[in-house]
Amino acid sequence: MHKNRLEAFSDGVIAIIITIMVLELKVPKGDNIISLQPLLPVFLSYILSFLLIGIYWNNHHHMLHAAKYVNGKILWANMHLLFWLSLIPFATAWMGENHFASFPVAVYGFVQLMAAISYFILSKALIKHHGDTSMLATSIGSDMKGKLSLVIYIVATFTAFLNEWIALGLYVTVVIIWFIPDRRIEQVITKDL
Repeated sequence: MHKNRLEAFSDGVIAIIITIMVLELKVPKGDNIISLQPLLPVFLSYILSFLLIGIYWNNHHHMLHAAKYVNGKILWANMHLLFWLSLIPFATAWMGENHFASFPVAVYGFVQLMAAISYFILSKALIKHHGDTSMLATSIGSDMKGKLSLVIYIVATFTAFLNEWIALGLYVTVVIIWFIPDRRIEQVITKDL
């Protein structure tokens, strides 16, 4: 099967996820800078989640660009990823509204962990479908960033019960790790042109 519908559907869902998140930002009651202060946790949660969704979209785009076709397993693996990504607005809002209380911070980490696991499953399904010597497999390589992210999310989720600020710092660490451009797929694709 061609991958075009999968890409278009995924792009649409991710756009809706970002839209839902921004709608959670409420207008303050006052007209001065002090009236913004209660919204700071919600806004910071939004920034963190926006960056994570952007990272997922970027990597999803690159991964599907390297893929040639999809099958039913890949379609379901992609739906699994979109399911967990669709829970990010809820986890983001809950964490921000509760000023980074430990349980919402842990739930946020669990949702991020499950999204990372589902992305890993999707990448493995694509590699299996295209073969271990495919351009996709070559470009993803050992996926150390992905594996490191999984470990950080596990540690952060449990750490949230001890210290939510350390957990938040670990979530930001994942953003920093992935924000540094990963050019593996681009390099492999460029070689083939």
